[in-house]
Amino acid sequence: MAEHVITGRTRGGADWVPQFVTALNAQKCIGCGRCYKVCPRDVFALVERGSMVEDDDDFDEDDEMMVMTIQDGLDCIGCMSCARVCPKQCHTHEAAAA
Repeated sequence: MAEHVITGRTRGGADWVPQFVTALNAQKCIGCGRCYKVCPRDVFALVERGSMVEDDDDFDEDDEMMVMTIQDGLDCIGCMSCARVCPKQCHTHEAAAA
C-alpha cells in the first residue's frame, strides 16, 4: 500500500507538498531569531544553547548563547519560511503522511 503525503493547492491551482519542520540543529544556530520572526505560527522558542547541546567537545559550559528550538512542531504549516531566512541552514523538513 503506497503512502500518501499531505498535499495542497496553490492559488493558481498547482499541487503543493508542504514540508514540515522536524529538527533544528542547535550547534549550527546563531540565535539570530529570523526563523522566529518569519514563522506565521508559534513553532519556535529562544532557549539557552547549553540546554540544547550535549556531547559537544567544542562547547564551553559557560556559553550562555541563546539559540532557537522547536517549541511546537505540530503547529508548523509546512511553508518552509524558516529555512529560507536561516543563514546557517539549521532546519530539517519533511513531507508528512496523510
